[in-house]
Amino acid sequence: MTSKGTILVIEDQEQNLYLMQYMLEANGYGVQLARDGEQGIRVAQEQRPDMILLDIQLPTMSGHEVARVLRSKPDLVDVPIVAVTSYAMPGDREEVMAAGCTGYIEKPINPDTFIGEMEQHMGATHDASNGLPRGAGGGGA
Repeated sequence: MTSKGTILVIEDQEQNLYLMQYMLEANGYGVQLARDGEQGIRVAQEQRPDMILLDIQLPTMSGHEVARVLRSKPDLVDVPIVAVTSYAMPGDREEVMAAGCTGYIEKPINPDTFIGEMEQHMGATHDASNGLPRGAGGGGA
């Protein structure tokens, strides 16, 4: 089977990591794994994936910080970063988007909708001028 693209999953919880890897591979994606933010940044720089799925609650370095560092790398500025998180309070979505994410998927992961939700963000790019995905407002032509 030809890969639809390569997805880097940055996730420290083994069950979530396994579930995302299984669903992605079953749907034709190549998968790279990282279990913390520093490893995720290193793998992203070395491999330049087509998308990054990023947990926000990571050990040693938050997902917000990981997203900011990834966005500071010229080679990664156009790689979609989708936060996959249990943070669901008012303002949480805006906070992850302001950190540099281009999308947001809530945990617990729903196996019936996860791939479709993820694929909605495949073509998204981050607009550094307003902290939002391109086309999400904030002025501009």
